[in-house]
Amino acid sequence: MINLQQDAEGFIRMNRHFPASVRISITFSDGSVEEVSGRRLNRAYDEALAEYRAQNHLNAKGFSRHQNSRTNPGNKVDFVRVQPGMGTANG
Repeated sequence: MINLQQDAEGFIRMNRHFPASVRISITFSDGSVEEVSGRRLNRAYDEALAEYRAQNHLNAKGFSRHQNSRTNPGNKVDFVRVQPGMGTANG
């Protein structure tokens, strides 16, 4: 089991996918603890990554939409927003 701690701003540190079958214990800033599947956290990570790419005008693979640039400036996120109750939603 993996144990994660939510920070005061509502995020956990997650810079990659976890195995889908692993159970992850999240301790929220209010003191509550919830167990979440890796699959559910991976979905939250993918949603955060899609939002980041959209806000920074990157395509689905994380590359700039401007033809001049062939660099990959930021193809990942390091923090994912979590909230109590997310472990009960399909996953």
